[in-house]
Amino acid sequence: MQNEAGQNVDLYIPRKCSWTNRVIHSKDHAAVQVNVANVDASGVYLQGDLKTIAMAGYIRAKGEADAAMTEMVKKADSEQ
Repeated sequence: MQNEAGQNVDLYIPRKCSWTNRVIHSKDHAAVQVNVANVDASGVYLQGDLKTIAMAGYIRAKGEADAAMTEMVKKADSEQ
């Protein structure tokens, strides 16, 4: 919910898994959120240029988190 000034005033804003698009519930203690930095050709970090990836505990428990993370980073890299 937003107030009249356009600021978020909710106490909890649910996230969605970047791989499965499932809602990550507040009790999913195995879920993680990772910020992947974009770098230029020389390997220098571009200030403030991040890609946030959220992974549900379900994917991590199945052992697919590594493959999912790799695919999402490759896709983000090819979009640039």
